[in-house]
Amino acid sequence: MSTRHAVGIGGFWDQVVRNFFRWFGAIGQEFRTHRGRLFVIAIPMFWLGLFFLVPFVIVMKISLATPLFGQTPPYSALFDHAEDGALTLRITWANYAALLKDSLYLKAYLNSLLFAGVSTTLTLLIGYPIAYGIARATPLWRMALLVGVILPFWTRSLLRTYAMIGILKTNGLINQMLMGIGLINAPLELLYTNLAVYIGIVYNYLPFMILPLTANLMRMDFTLLEAAEDLGAPPWRSFLQITLPLSMPGIIAGAMLVFIPAVGEFVIPDILGGPDAITIGRVLWTEFFTKRDWPLASGVAVAMLLLIVIPTLIFEYVENRSQGKGKDA
Repeated sequence: MSTRHAVGIGGFWDQVVRNFFRWFGAIGQEFRTHRGRLFVIAIPMFWLGLFFLVPFVIVMKISLATPLFGQTPPYSALFDHAEDGALTLRITWANYAALLKDSLYLKAYLNSLLFAGVSTTLTLLIGYPIAYGIARATPLWRMALLVGVILPFWTRSLLRTYAMIGILKTNGLINQMLMGIGLINAPLELLYTNLAVYIGIVYNYLPFMILPLTANLMRMDFTLLEAAEDLGAPPWRSFLQITLPLSMPGIIAGAMLVFIPAVGEFVIPDILGGPDAITIGRVLWTEFFTKRDWPLASGVAVAMLLLIVIPTLIFEYVENRSQGKGKDA
């Protein structure tokens, strides 16, 4: 009796497992259909629409309103109901006009682009050799090196930025080391300078450059370098004509991952930078939370977003066109 009972239970679970795999197989077949592909595309599109497009529309709406200080919310409504029931649209472009009149906003935009551009270049110069070394390492060493790159992500960026104060301050680690080996006689003023901002951005965003570069270089066929060496090409020429062109997709991906968030960076310039380190992130914080001018701050945010998105879309369009022409050729 017990044997029949055990056989019955075993058959039941066998049927459950078989049905489970049949169910997954049916889902896989469904995803291969046109309807399934549309469903897979719809999920990220819904996510982007909910958490990007909807907030952008809200910020855009506020940027077209008039500031009302001392009220909640501190801006006027876009639609006004008249006594006769008519609906009136009240928008103003004064917030965007203020961006062009006040040189502070132009300076903040230019400073943000400068910080982001220089920091992206530095992360590329530092991150490329590291990514190349990881890609050429043995699997065991590669895993250990990747863990070392990812390890800083386990700590919040705010804490890592505050830790930089102890390294860059007058009696910090860098000054003590330089004075200890006799390179300087007096401590350097590193903290609260533009140099400290560059160091902080490079330190925080370096993994965003290393990881896509490593993924790209790991797919590279390194036998091409051996063939170039056999043909008498020096290492620098092999790098410029083989390695660098093949790693260009990783460079572009890493540059975008560093440059785009660095433009709107607030924490690092605010903690490590001095009064001259005026960035668009610091201006946004001041307008939102100090001056409580939400419409003007929203206009600054929309202008910053368009300043980043439009050139990126143009670049993607040109890149796709050039790749399409290359395939047709």
